[in-house]
Amino acid sequence: MKVLGYNLMQAMRFAVEEINNDSSLLPDVLLGYEMVDSCYMSNNVQPVLYFLSQDDYFLPIQEDYSHYVPRVVAIIGPDNSEATKTVANFLSLFLLPQITYSAINDELGNKGRFPAVLRTMPGADHHVEAMAQVLLHFRWNWIVVLASGDDYGRENGHLLSQRLAHRDICIAFQETLPTPQPDQTMTPQDQERLEAIVGKLQQSTARVVVVFSPELALHNFFREVLRQNFTGAVWIASESWAIDPVLHNLTELQRAGTFLGITTQSVPIPGFSEFRVRRSRLGRPALNRSSGGATCNQECDTCLNTTESFSSILTLSGERVVYSVYSSVYAVAHALHSFLGCNQSGCRKDVVYPWQLLPEIRKVNFTLLGHQIFFNEQGDLSLNLEVIQWRWDLSQNPFRSVASYQPFKRQLKRIQDISWNTPNNTIPVSMCSKSCQPGQKKKPVGLHPCCFECIDCAPGTFLNQTLDEFDCQPCPSSEWSHRKDTSCFKRKLAFLEWDEAPTIAVVLLAALGFLSTLAVVVIFWRHAQTPVVRSAGGPMCFLMLAPLLMAYAAVPVYVGPPSVSSCLFRQAFFTLCFTVCISCITVRSFQIVCVFKMARRLPRAYGCWGRYHGPYVFVASVVMLKLVIVASSILATTAMPTTRVDPDDPRIMILSCNPNYHRGLLVNTSLDLLLSVLGFGFAYTGKELPTNYNEAKFITFCMTFYFSSSVFLCTFMAVYSGVLVTILDLLVTVLNLLGISLGYFGPKCYLILFYPERNTPAYFNSVIQGYTMRKD
Repeated sequence: MKVLGYNLMQAMRFAVEEINNDSSLLPDVLLGYEMVDSCYMSNNVQPVLYFLSQDDYFLPIQEDYSHYVPRVVAIIGPDNSEATKTVANFLSLFLLPQITYSAINDELGNKGRFPAVLRTMPGADHHVEAMAQVLLHFRWNWIVVLASGDDYGRENGHLLSQRLAHRDICIAFQETLPTPQPDQTMTPQDQERLEAIVGKLQQSTARVVVVFSPELALHNFFREVLRQNFTGAVWIASESWAIDPVLHNLTELQRAGTFLGITTQSVPIPGFSEFRVRRSRLGRPALNRSSGGATCNQECDTCLNTTESFSSILTLSGERVVYSVYSSVYAVAHALHSFLGCNQSGCRKDVVYPWQLLPEIRKVNFTLLGHQIFFNEQGDLSLNLEVIQWRWDLSQNPFRSVASYQPFKRQLKRIQDISWNTPNNTIPVSMCSKSCQPGQKKKPVGLHPCCFECIDCAPGTFLNQTLDEFDCQPCPSSEWSHRKDTSCFKRKLAFLEWDEAPTIAVVLLAALGFLSTLAVVVIFWRHAQTPVVRSAGGPMCFLMLAPLLMAYAAVPVYVGPPSVSSCLFRQAFFTLCFTVCISCITVRSFQIVCVFKMARRLPRAYGCWGRYHGPYVFVASVVMLKLVIVASSILATTAMPTTRVDPDDPRIMILSCNPNYHRGLLVNTSLDLLLSVLGFGFAYTGKELPTNYNEAKFITFCMTFYFSSSVFLCTFMAVYSGVLVTILDLLVTVLNLLGISLGYFGPKCYLILFYPERNTPAYFNSVIQGYTMRKD
């Protein structure tokens, strides 16, 4: 005997008797009932035809059934979706109200196909959603699904698969449980199938098993689970067996793991526990002609004895599905009360046609034991669901509520502590792969997205799990990240700063150069008419010293964040200063050679050179040409500062002038390099000139240093792009300035200050006469 089925039958009897004894509901009207055993699913058509027939047991064929009065005005049940749909296909033709208390298939909410079906239990969508939220709450993403071979198992298993596909929960495998005969007999093939399924569970790493099946198919299955000693699992029961007392009576199931289930909320019904085991004082009714033999009715001693043996567990577990049956009967009663226009004096004695009663049931809205009873557009009653845990402590509720699910909010609430059947009461783990640490991406392994390897995100990438947990995203160009980072950080901007040792050293060199050049200006100004100053170029010396002073003074533009003006200074101002100095040195070395070697050979040319201020014209021409080159270079490369990654440290962004700056520098210095080569050539040609006019070694030193340093700087910029480029660029600039200041003017100042006897016209004339006599 199915204990829960008998318990639900008693709930219907209790509701009918309670309504008949209530003077305020259906006064002067008595409700009657007939009950049949559907024998799980095999006996559905005969009972529904019996209920549709009239007292003569015949169902006439008519064109219009609007005035047809069947044996009953409403049907409560059956208890499973497959049987409910079979029955509903008949009842829908007559629009005879059918209220099912435990069929959860969502197809029953289709009013176009099943217009007469109503439910006092939430649909499968909510049951599956509650299961999914339990899995998510405990972070179980690797599960097994076992389903019966009927429509209930297939449809709910498929619905769960669809729901989990978007929740990052994977099904390790899904198996169909064989369904035995009602007497629990199984074929050898079915027994082998059960053994194979349990063996597969033993081998799987999944430790959470979701079971969609009527309790009929589970007795043999769990006996096989116990026989193979499969332990440590979490079993999640569908509502069809979540509170089954017969399965719970297998106390050895405690070894199999922790049992959770989804079922309707518990609503205590006053007086029902006593009514369930009450023995009638009346004699048994005589068997009518519809009885093919002895039936297990409400007066059956065997039924009562079995119920009494489970009375304690049924009472402690609370009235769950029982309330759904209880409220179904009350919904029909309230609809009849409204349809018959009942009041305190009584009800109309109208004929009740089923199609008239159906809309009245849809409209009912009343309070029953503290709960509001009404049907929504799909014909469902929105009762809360509960997550229960099986307990075997006889003094406690065997089906303890551990969480609540509200269908209208689609939210799991009030999750309480669960007593896990594990060492130290730890929450079981059921994951194909352990969760990756922050900053690790998932590399899929196999077909399931829940099976993966964890790989660290490389430097310069980060993992944004909300976007893509299977690939690391690159950081923006201005940001960087370490290995396994979940976000990027701003790169440090690098440029020459005042507090850095290289900057301080170079600026001190520049200050030394500025002061020494300023000293040269003072010395040359005070000795402007002496032979040494005049032989060095006279007024042209000041044309060289002025840009040198300005270049030294402008060295600070290299320090600090680059700007458009500072980049223009670097690309234009400094190179123009160098051009003026080098062109003056070049024209000076050329002029000395002309005086001593070309004046006698080309007197007219030399006369024109002196008469038309050839040296200044040459310097002005070179400067104009340099202005054109610099302007073209700036237009081609732009002077806008840019950032680039430091090749030595990717955490640093180098803020500098345009990355093509070295190309512009090479173009800008090309004329200076040519002038330095010419100056070196003229100086070498005049190496045999009088000692006071022989500046070959000084000019050679200046020009060679400038040429080699410029070539080295351009080569270094072409192969390296770190912050060292800016430091080296500034250092080479200052050293070139010092080369001219000290290398060209230094010896002359030394001669003026320490050998004044050599800075006289008589001494110079004697040197020239000695050179002339050697030539002659």
